[in-house]
Amino acid sequence: MPIIRIEMFEGRDRDQKRKIISEVTDGFCRATGASPESVHVILTDVSQDEWGRGGIAFADRDKS
Repeated sequence: MPIIRIEMFEGRDRDQKRKIISEVTDGFCRATGASPESVHVILTDVSQDEWGRGGIAFADRDKS
């Protein structure tokens, strides 16, 4: 049971998330030969206040 976890900034709508799940599943199955039914995709929306790089939250990057 492969589990693919994707963390991304919030803001995508339901149709975009459906497309991400479908295309990631398809790509994984093409690369590995796994059946689509065995692939789990977990999307996690993260606010820019909760994600940082280089010691700066992404929400603050435009301010610096």
